[in-house]
Formats: sequence, C-alpha cells, structure tokens
Amino acid sequence: MAGKAGGLKRYHDVNGWLFIAPSVILIAVFLVYPIFRSLYLSFFTGKGMMMKFGGGANIERLMNDPVFIQALTNTVTFFVIQVPIMILLALMLAAVLNNDRLRFIGFFRTAIFLPCVASLVAYSVLFKSMFSVDGVVNQALMAIGLADAPIGWLTEPFWAKVLVILAITWRWTGYNMIFYLAALQNIDRSIYEAAKIDGVPAWARFIYITVPMLKPVILFTTIISTIGTIQLFDEVYNLTEGRGGPANATITLSLYIYNLTFRFMPSFGYAATISYVIVIMVALFSFLQFYAARDRS
Repeated sequence: MAGKAGGLKRYHDVNGWLFIAPSVILIAVFLVYPIFRSLYLSFFTGKGMMMKFGGGANIERLMNDPVFIQALTNTVTFFVIQVPIMILLALMLAAVLNNDRLRFIGFFRTAIFLPCVASLVAYSVLFKSMFSVDGVVNQALMAIGLADAPIGWLTEPFWAKVLVILAITWRWTGYNMIFYLAALQNIDRSIYEAAKIDGVPAWARFIYITVPMLKPVILFTTIISTIGTIQLFDEVYNLTEGRGGPANATITLSLYIYNLTFRFMPSFGYAATISYVIVIMVALFSFLQFYAARDRS
C-alpha cells in the first residue's frame, strides 16, 4: 500500500510539473533571464554591440549626465505631486458615489472609470488637440477671464508638466476609485449610523472611520500608483511624440531608457544601469509607504 501511495504521489507530482512547465519556461525566458541579463549589461560601456567591460563607469556617467538628472527630477516631481492628488481624488469620489440615494449613480461610476480603459493613443491625440494653443481649453480659459493669452501647454516647460499630470490623473483616478468603492461597500453601515446618532459630522466620519478602515486598500493603490508613476512612459511618449519636450521638461527615466536604446545610437549598458535606478526607487518608495502604514498598536 505504501508503495502504491508513493507511486501515486510521484505520478501527481510529475503531472503537476508538466502542467506548469510551459508557464515556468516562459517566465524564465522572458522575465528571469532579462533581469539577470540587464544586470550583467549594466557593467558594460560602448555603443551598439561594440561593448566592453567598464566596471562602475556607467554609475559615474549617471552622476555627470544632465539628461539623466533632468529625467530623475521630472519622475520624482510627477510622483510627489500626481500620486497624492490622484489617491485623494479617487477616495473622495468613491465616498460620494457610495451613496445609493444619489441619482444616476451607475452612470457616474461608469463615466469616471471609463478613461482607464480608453485607447491610450486616442486619448493622447484628444488631449493634444484640447490643449493646443487654439484648443478648446485655452478658448474656455480666456472666455471666463482666467487667462489673458493662450497657454503653451505643449511648448512651455511648466505647463507641459501640468498637462502630463492632468493626463495621468484623468486616466487613472477611476481605476483607483473602483478599489475604494468595492472596499467601502464592505464596511458595515451600522458604524456610520451609530456615528450619526452620536452627532459626528460627515467630515469627521470620513477622516476617522472611512480612511482608517480603507487603510490596506489605500496602501495597495498607493504602491501600484507609485510603481506606475516611476515607470511613466506611455503618456509622455504620446503627448510629446517621444521627445520628452519641451527641452526635456517632461522626459522621464523610462522614456530616457527608450531613447538610449531605440532612438539614439544604442547604449545598452547605460540604459540597463538607469533601469536599475528605477528598481531602487520603486523598492525605496514602497518600503517607505509600508513603513508609514505599519500598525503602531
């Protein structure tokens, strides 16, 4: 009997490995190998395939590369400004749309969520048209007296950054809102009713009941938003036609890696080094967020 049981277990083990083998092989080839290969390449310098071992030369180059410093500054700026705005806006929208007495609630939930499933290219073209010098946004701002002249959303460094932040916020706020909305619907309404009876105002219920009970979801959305923003590429590439302009005002680390690899003379080793800057930033910011959200009880 023991021999039979052992044979059956080996049979199931072999079959199990055979079932997952294709996935394991694909993960190893397209995920694990590129990670170690990029780490290996980060120690090489040179253009194209004419590379040689350079040790820490790429790290030294980072410190003296004004484009890298600009890309790093832009990436951190987008993260520090855009992520808190998006998280707070998504949280407030979820709280408002959790009220079943609100009319057309299904329409509003769908309308706010739709941008995150819209075509990236289509919405980028739409934004470029809306925020052009003679676009509808400038016309509206001048019509209501908020601007005396057209704003160069795509030609002035400050306003180009603002446009990127607006585009990311418009696209991804609804995505985070769905997580908060799902979590809010799992909170026992009797907690809010008891707080109402005790005379707790709406703002206090939001701060002292809603936010603490959504803490795990807020941490999750903050981390995935952090990763997405630090790896920001699509919006900047489409809005600036891959240039990160004007004058590198919106270039990000991911876009710089793309340019180093595909637009300019390929510098694979240096691009791989910059990719590990992104890895370190994601790990550092994620750790800080976990540390800030830890249970202090």
